Amino acid sequence: MKNLHPLQSKKWGDFREKTGVKVIKIDDLQITIHNLPRINYKIGYLPKGPGITQKMLDELFEIGKKEKCIFIQLEPNIEKKSGEEYKFKNLVPSAHPLFTKYTFVLDITKSEDELLKNMSQKTRYNIKVAGKKGVKILEDNSDKAFNEYLKLTKETTTRQNFYAHSEDYHKLMWETLKTKNEKNNDELTAHLFKAVYNGETLAAWILFVLRETLYYPYGASSSKNREVMASNLMMWEAIRFGKKLGLKKFDMWGALGPNPDPKDPWYGFNRFKEGYGGKLVEFVGSYDLIINKKLYFLFKLANNLRWVLLRFR
Repeated sequence: MKNLHPLQSKKWGDFREKTGVKVIKIDDLQITIHNLPRINYKIGYLPKGPGITQKMLDELFEIGKKEKCIFIQLEPNIEKKSGEEYKFKNLVPSAHPLFTKYTFVLDITKSEDELLKNMSQKTRYNIKVAGKKGVKILEDNSDKAFNEYLKLTKETTTRQNFYAHSEDYHKLMWETLKTKNEKNNDELTAHLFKAVYNGETLAAWILFVLRETLYYPYGASSSKNREVMASNLMMWEAIRFGKKLGLKKFDMWGALGPNPDPKDPWYGFNRFKEGYGGKLVEFVGSYDLIINKKLYFLFKLANNLRWVLLRFR
């Protein structure tokens, strides 16, 4: 069975169209076209597709010219081999990747005992703490639970000072992808889990299921009762959920990579994921297919300045 990432699935394309983004499909590829403010040019994006070939680039170049794209960003869902790098005409490494270059992937075909054994001692301990404290993990795909997720997402982004998608984006995503208890994993579905302690929701996650893989794209948590380790038990129950569905892999949707900097704002989240014993996977990276060379370099200068201002803020 072909490995298909959620961002290349039909239902993800349906969702993106609802947000007002143009979606173009050629062969097995799904490209989104994004307008740039105040100028009559656009950017194309091909996330988590197959390996790059010259035939693919030729087709994308023609689409880019037709759609008045300055460039099309490609981020293949291909694991990097030692020294591997794509070298094609008009293709350069992206200055600002949109997807992380690394992720943790856990083999969930192993027994629960084996999975627990492969975790860090601290992770196993925290899971036990949450259980003893009475934390309960529930799948709850109701509107009420989703509103709790939105509330916790707003709290989390404010507390950790990072940018996130808008509330409307999340609502459209959930409306399009939420599970209707289908048994067929060939179609992308979203599942909402929450961690409840003393009647209060401390964490809410949205998990994706597609074919043989479970994904963890969205999560939010409260600053209350952090000592009960609700998120640790949530991750363990997510793994058990994947096993119950007969899935083979759990993709944790991002990691910092080898030897991460302890000062990195994502360091704690990376350590949290790492504690579950998954394999650190490196992808081939992010590339820009340049359609309009003059505008591309002007765009890069303007975008670099934008990132400096965002970091300053």
